[in-house]
This record gives sequence, structure tokens and C-alpha cells, in this order.
Amino acid sequence: MTPEEIKADKEARAAYEEERKRAAALDHQKQQLLAQQAELEKEMPMYQESFIYKASKPARFVLRKARGAYRRVKNYGGPKGLAKKIRSKRIERIGMAQHGKKSFPTAEEILRQQQEKFSQDIVVSILVPLFNTPEKFLRDMIESCVNQTYGGWELCLADGSDEKHPEVERIVKEYATKDSRIKYERLQKNYGISGNTNECMKMATGQYIGLFDHDDILHPEALYHYMHAICDEGADYIYCDEVTFLGDDIDDMVTLHFKPDFSPDNLCANNYICHFSVFSKELLDGPDLFRTRYDGSQDHDAILRLTSRAKKIVHVPKMLYYWRAHKGSVASDINAKSYAIDAAKNAVRDYLTGLGREVLAVESTRAFATIFRVVYKVDPGLKVSVLIPNKDHVKDLENCVSSILDKTTHANYEIIIIENNSTQPETFAYYEKLKENKNIRVVTYEGEFNYSKIINFGAAYAEGEYLLLLNNDTKVRTTDWMQEMLMFAQREDVGAVGAKLFMANEEVQHAGVILGLGAHGTAGHSFYGHACHEIGYMGKLCYVQDVSAVTGACMMVRKAYFDEVGGFDETFAVSLNDVDFCLRLREKGLLNIFTPFAELYHFESASRGKDDKGESAERYQKECDLFKERYKEVLAKGDPYYNINLSLKESWELRIF
Repeated sequence: MTPEEIKADKEARAAYEEERKRAAALDHQKQQLLAQQAELEKEMPMYQESFIYKASKPARFVLRKARGAYRRVKNYGGPKGLAKKIRSKRIERIGMAQHGKKSFPTAEEILRQQQEKFSQDIVVSILVPLFNTPEKFLRDMIESCVNQTYGGWELCLADGSDEKHPEVERIVKEYATKDSRIKYERLQKNYGISGNTNECMKMATGQYIGLFDHDDILHPEALYHYMHAICDEGADYIYCDEVTFLGDDIDDMVTLHFKPDFSPDNLCANNYICHFSVFSKELLDGPDLFRTRYDGSQDHDAILRLTSRAKKIVHVPKMLYYWRAHKGSVASDINAKSYAIDAAKNAVRDYLTGLGREVLAVESTRAFATIFRVVYKVDPGLKVSVLIPNKDHVKDLENCVSSILDKTTHANYEIIIIENNSTQPETFAYYEKLKENKNIRVVTYEGEFNYSKIINFGAAYAEGEYLLLLNNDTKVRTTDWMQEMLMFAQREDVGAVGAKLFMANEEVQHAGVILGLGAHGTAGHSFYGHACHEIGYMGKLCYVQDVSAVTGACMMVRKAYFDEVGGFDETFAVSLNDVDFCLRLREKGLLNIFTPFAELYHFESASRGKDDKGESAERYQKECDLFKERYKEVLAKGDPYYNINLSLKESWELRIF
């Protein structure tokens, strides 16, 4: 490293250490408050025996109910928000049924699938480490394999159970005598999850390997659909959607996890792939599948390594894996295995370090302990050119620029105001004031309003290596917003980076763009209208993820990539130009990323109005038609970062088939 790089690294680590000290101080305050609470609780029994406390019981009950009702209404954004939440829950209850036992094949369909001939003769070795497995769980697991409509499998069971659980061996041998595809080995001792699975691996003779937990259940068609992925698409790594259920009935569903297609940034933030992973044996780089130093999150470590080597990763968007939640299971409570959290953090850090990325920290987020925020080192020397188109609305512009100057921690940036047909004297007076700042310039575009032309015009004046497109009706909310976006824009595999935007009422305005969402069937904003405190479906409002597109209201992109794809398409004068731009970046093999850790307000369409009346509506419809024609094949396939089982009317709601 150069002396400058060493200095920058020290500064970055020092800043991070300051944040850690601040967090420690807050934690100390928390402990003091808890101590005070404990003292008060000691006095509670005496108070509860008093006449006043007993007499006021009816009033306290009414007050508690009223407060609960008030909080529910407030938390969901008022009566309208609560009604929306109730509607969402109703749709969820209706939709869940179609993914449980009702989705199992009929007798006729089972026979058809059993007789189907595939182009390849594949054996899938399903690895299951056993340890004191309850009889009900063990039988359900084995029978879900035996009942597969595709018969080319072998079940490799390594048993590390203690001497108090001899029934595990007895039950397995009972099935093994009836089905030679079931292989069993009684281990001399329990080697842990990783070690026991590696012992399973020694039994495997199949071309593909499947990872299966000893207390879970497979859908009867799981291997059948996976075989189609292998034979029809050349898949060497396959995974599916999964459900968490309670007790013994898979229809007693807790969560339905509808996953995106392969998303490397999502995988670093959390092990969203998880079950049911099946992969070509050729992807292994040695005899052992799991590494014992990652026990508890050995599957996350393995999935990171295996997917990095895979040539064709296929996601089957069907609920084919049933993850049983019970006392002590990770599905029930990750804190039951808290060591898994640290193991996962280490796995992610080691994986990213192996890619050559400089990671300052891997932290749990407010969503779940196993959903992570990865903090990357950012080169402070990278220059960002902030492009802000403007026509009058000087108060909006002043709020926007002032928030940038007051709150931005990344020092190396310039602001380029792109003036377009303003008429108010106060606008030009403000421009003169801005010129006193050497890092702010005003350039003039004299043509009629065309957002794409204006952006392309302004980009020609940019001196920075990175462009940051910003609407004049935005306002910075978090100080490290630019740095957070640079963390990802600086990567060579990343195209556009978008931020988390809020409306004035604190509801989410933008959290990435979903293709096909909305009344026009073109594209819509993810989580639009959700309350700011919500964590989102499966925690998605709390972690960095790959998306098809982000809004041009706040978008960062490497200038070289902007130029490479020809900038914004000027035939999209007002609408969908940002989505079109992101899709052209995607066609180049680049990833588009949404980060929730860069936050701004967006006072939506405050400066130019909305496209819902008269000529504006006609123009919007024409641009929608152009977009749908250009991307009809893309739209037909569906957004790879969404899921076919989710609604295109309201984002992240269940689709009812």
C-alpha cells in the first residue's frame, strides 16, 4: 500500500472505532437504566398489594387496551395504513394454502412424473447429518425422500447421536432394509454439524449433492423440478423457495420465503439461498464440504464458495422445502444458536476478503441478527459529480443543496446545477450566491424539458469519476449517504446504485425498482408507502441488495459506465429513462444495487408535477408503450430479483393464482 492508502485506511478504521465507542457508551447507559428498572421492580410487590393499585385495575385494563389500539393505528400509518395491513394479512392467509399440501401432486401426476425420461441419468446424493433426531421428525424426513417423484437419489445419513438415543439407528435401518438407496453410518462420536455432514459426503456417489436438515421435509416434486433445471438449463447449482412451519403440519405456516434469482449482494447480507441447495459435485474444491470453523453457519460459508464457482445457478420459484420450527431450532429462534451469528459474520468477511474487497466491519442489522450490513473501505480521493436539474422552485433547490453541504461526510465532490428555462429572478439570484462556492457550478441547458437530454448535457461538464444524479426536490437525511453509495459504485461489477428515499410523511418512496409492478405493467417502486420503521418483507428494507433498477431521483454510477452505454436514452423524455438506463447497464453484465443505508427525503414530483392529467398523461402512456415494446421479453420473464409468486399490484404481497 502507498503512504496515502495507509493513511486513508487508518482514518477509516479510526472513524469506525469512534462509532464503536459511541455504541459502547449507549450500551453502558442502557445497562444503567436496566439497573434502575431492577430496583423499581423490587418495590413492585409492595405497591401491588396497596388498595389504590387493586381498585384501579379496571381503569388500567381499559387504558392498556386503548394504548394498544392507538399504537397499532399509529405504527401502520393511521387508519388507512392499518386497513392496508389487515388487507395484506387477509391476502396472505388466502394465498398460503396454495403452497402447502394442496400443491402436492395427484396420483395421476405422480405416475406421469415417475415415468418421465430425462436427457441425463443423474443421481442426487442427499446429505443428512443426524443427532438425537426425534422419531417423528426422522420419519417425516426419510419419507419425504422416499416419496420423491424422481427416483434417482440416495440418502446419506451419518449418525452422531449419543447412547441415550439408540432409536435413531433402529428407525433408519428399518427404512434401509426396504430401500437400498438409504445409506447409514453410525459415527463413533458426534463431530458436530460440519464434521457429521462431511462424513455423509464420504458415502455420496451421486453426480449432484443435496443439503437437507434432519428435522425438515421435502415437497414430493422437489427433485423432479431440479432435474428439469439440470437437464433443460444446464444448472450446476439449484435452490428453491421455502416455508417455515410449526409442529407436525406443513400447512401451519409461519413464513413463506419467496426468493429472488441469484443475487450475490443479497447472499453476503444474509443466507437467503439456504434450503434446498443442490449442486454439482464438480464444484467442490476438496473432500470436505463444510469447514468446522464456521459451525453454525457452515452452509452459508459453503454456499458463498460454491456459487462463486458455479457456471449456471438456477432458482426454482416453487415452495419445495418445509423448514420445521421447533424449540431449539434456528428456524424457530436464531438466538437458540447464537454462535451461528458470529460464524456467519466471519464467513462473509473471509469470502469478501478473498475477493480482494477491503471490509471494515460486518454488523447485524435491526431486522434480524443474521441479516448483515457490510461496511467497505471507501477511497476518500474518489470524486463525485452531483448533477441537479432545476427550473425555478428555488426553495426546493436551496433545501437540497444546503442539506448536501451540511450533511455530507465524503469531502471530494462537486455540485453541477443544470439550469433549464427558469424565469423567476430569485432563482438566478440564488445561482449567483451558489457561485461563491468553488465546488458548485451552474450550467445552462436551453432546450425544452427532456430529463434525459438534461442529464446527458450536465454529465459532459462533470469532472468526477462518479456521477450522482439528484432531483432538486430531495433532501439529505443521513450524513454518510454519499459514502454509502460509493461503497458499491466503486466496485467494477456494479452499475447504478440507489438510495432509500422517504416522502415528507416519513413513508418509503423508493427502495429499488421492480419490473412489471403497477397499473401500467412497466416498473414500480418497491415498498412504496410503507412506514419508515418497517423492516420489510424478510427484512428487505434493512440490507443492501441487487435490484433490476433504481430511481434517477438519487442514482450514482461510474462515469465511464455512463458513457459506455451512451448515457440516458433521450426518447424517454420524462418517464422510465432511469429504468431503461439501469437495464442497459444490466445487459452489460453489471449489477444494480439498492442500499438502505443512504437515506434522503424525496418530495415526489414537487418541482415538475405528476404525469396523470392531459398531455402529461398522454406522453407518459407513449413512453410506457415504448418501454413495454423494447423490453417485452424481459417483462415476460419477470423481474429476476422479485418472484413470480408475489403480486404485481402491491409489492411484496402474495399473488393469488
